[in-house]
Amino acid sequence: MKTEFTAEQLENPKIARANEILRACVHCGFCTATCPTYQVLGDELDSPRGRIYLIKDMLENDRVPDAKTVKHIDRCLSCLACMTTCPSGVHYMHLVDQAREYIEERYKRPLGDRVLRWILARILPYPTRFRVALLGAKIGRPFARLMPDARLRAMLEMAPKQVPPVSRNDDPQSFAPQGARKKRVALMTGCAQRALNTDINDATIRLLTRLGCEVVVAEGAGCCGALTHHMGKTDESHATAARNIKAWAREMDGAGLDAIVINTSGCGTTVKDYGHMFRHDPLAADAARVSAIAMDVSEILMQLDLPQGEDKEMVIAYHAACSLQHGQKIKTYPKDLLKRAGFAVVEPADSHLCCGSAGTYNLMQPEISKQLKTRKVKTLEAKNPDVIAAGNIGCMMQIGSGTGIPVVHTVELLDWATGGPKPPAMTRASQGMSGVPILR
Repeated sequence: MKTEFTAEQLENPKIARANEILRACVHCGFCTATCPTYQVLGDELDSPRGRIYLIKDMLENDRVPDAKTVKHIDRCLSCLACMTTCPSGVHYMHLVDQAREYIEERYKRPLGDRVLRWILARILPYPTRFRVALLGAKIGRPFARLMPDARLRAMLEMAPKQVPPVSRNDDPQSFAPQGARKKRVALMTGCAQRALNTDINDATIRLLTRLGCEVVVAEGAGCCGALTHHMGKTDESHATAARNIKAWAREMDGAGLDAIVINTSGCGTTVKDYGHMFRHDPLAADAARVSAIAMDVSEILMQLDLPQGEDKEMVIAYHAACSLQHGQKIKTYPKDLLKRAGFAVVEPADSHLCCGSAGTYNLMQPEISKQLKTRKVKTLEAKNPDVIAAGNIGCMMQIGSGTGIPVVHTVELLDWATGGPKPPAMTRASQGMSGVPILR
């Protein structure tokens, strides 16, 4: 793609990076075939190619974003299916993230939008605040239908019937391995996951220690910064990320780390990009070190001796989270591990398409999100599975709210198969309760 940035503009490292990405695009349109919003809306401007043109025009002309441009950029899920499809290697993720930062700095949103985004940025990354908010939303849930704004209805409908108790396993500490130590790893406990579903981190710790890992929850580590990063709130997201970088760098420089293990793939995609995010920052070296050893939990498990399990006579429908299959290019590991553990694994049609969760997307774009959820649930249920497995808490909540089939994290099944307890969501389902993982 031809670009017309001035020499002065290109002195800005961010513009220089955008120019590099834009010039890689050859207008082929392959991305439109796998873009969920283009599939649903049928508007070229709601495809990656259309958004690229909007971003190019906005950045080249150094103009204040207009409502039309903002609408179409906001509608992007950042599922990154376009990057998997693109034959030219266009790094759309870095481009759209820059566009969101540009919009956040220069566009004055309507009051309702500003308030909603402020609330989400001040609550979701903080587990204690999020728990309190969930309790409040639980009270208001019966009145959700009376809310005039679909986004407020979505927020109330998100509230669980009962918020899970705090897991003390998420506190800073170290868990000794069973038997000889094979690796020393840091577990990223996250933020929203700690409020919504404490079973996942608990199962991860049990499984990793059982397989010979010392598991460290580092003092000072928390939210990865993805939620605010994708809102364009760069200062906030970088401040959060910087705390993680410092916390993990201390562990690396102390007793050492073989890996930083992440069991929420949306977080993993962001942590693996810390090196890019901080490339012009004093923390650049440490950020690069952190990104270099960041691993999805399925990656570290492939390096350990997961026992070969007997046939469980149980069919698992595996949902590939976008952030895992497109963001991190991890497509086979979770399925390989489940099969090794003794489960029969099936995949839904159009497994490359997003479920519509996408961080805060289901709260800020609820109508589009619901269409994508309906499509995803239909394809999963068509496989008649006993259980649905996924590697991302957002996907689990999104899919779980639309089906009665138990939805669990892949690591919970692997923990169960190697001696851990049966995933609580499966127990609830067998008792006739909801299979949504956050309901207890």
